[in-house]
Amino acid sequence: MTKTDINKYFNIAIKAAEKARGKCSPNPFVGSVIVKNNKVIAIGWTLQYGGDHSEIQAIKKAGIAAKGATLFVTLEPCSHYGKTPPCAKAVIDAGIQEVYIGISDPNPKVSGKGIEMLKNAGINVHCGFLEDKIKKQLEYYLCHIQKGRPFVTLKTAFSLDGKYAAEDGSAKWITGEKARKYVHKLRSENDVVLTGIKTILADDPMLNVRLPGKVKQPLRVVLDPLLKIPWQSRFINSLAEFPGMIISSNSMLKTEQAKALRQKGAIIQGLDCENNRFNLSEVLNLLHNMDFYSIFLETGSGLAEAFLKENLIDKFIFFYGAKILGGTKSPLPNLGLNNIDQAILMRDISYRKIEQDIMVIAYPASIT
Repeated sequence: MTKTDINKYFNIAIKAAEKARGKCSPNPFVGSVIVKNNKVIAIGWTLQYGGDHSEIQAIKKAGIAAKGATLFVTLEPCSHYGKTPPCAKAVIDAGIQEVYIGISDPNPKVSGKGIEMLKNAGINVHCGFLEDKIKKQLEYYLCHIQKGRPFVTLKTAFSLDGKYAAEDGSAKWITGEKARKYVHKLRSENDVVLTGIKTILADDPMLNVRLPGKVKQPLRVVLDPLLKIPWQSRFINSLAEFPGMIISSNSMLKTEQAKALRQKGAIIQGLDCENNRFNLSEVLNLLHNMDFYSIFLETGSGLAEAFLKENLIDKFIFFYGAKILGGTKSPLPNLGLNNIDQAILMRDISYRKIEQDIMVIAYPASIT
């Protein structure tokens, strides 16, 4: 099989995997393509947690035609029993004779064992194709496994001259309707939307996904050391419909405020606090242990700066609205970068135009 053909089938598998983005966590979203006689006979992607993995879905679609066929899969087939049986065993049982794997799975439960199972069954196995593209697609999962914490994306909106608000503090509708709608899509692709109590008090956001049709709602999380969240806030009043968690100081867990919030439907988690500030690594560790892989950070400058200073932001998504505001409302005024040599360097920068607005995606060069 030529390199061109291999890349073609992997690109189909990568596109298929996107159908599962944000819908199958804590499983990674994976794409599979089964090919026979140079024709695609089945395409699969990971279903919701507890459902079929991409290989199983593709094998079921192919039926008996899978025997003697070739499988292209973006991530190494699993080799262990979890919510579902091992995919590697299903591939063997289906009679597939050759497997091309995009990247190996760093999960210690798999980590080459799936490849070994396939080889021991006499299947020709090839690994290492479009690796950079697949690793970026699976960045949430790889961060969870390799760094032991969720992947953190900071989203923020500016005017073209880099201001987050007008001088009087008003900031509503910096970007247009289509860009704002796209933010809801981004929320739906993440496990958690995280903010701080100052943002709740200032903007009263709901932080949910408001798109037509059936969509996955992320867990909304507020860092609120002293449980200052207002009873009349939209976050509290929507708890019956959209899940919400408040992380407070351990000292607040047995208070009347905590009890009343639980009765409203809020999940209350406690962490140690110093000067009403959380250790952000402990926040991420808490969410990691709850099997959340991705965090969408929508917050003001203070919390954003705190994450940045701790080197805990993996990805930036900047929306630039087609406006010029002027004034002094800089989005990150207290980072303490007093010299150009201290600037936070970016890599892998991409952008797209959304009507008159511009979305820029960038990764900090210090995080790999």
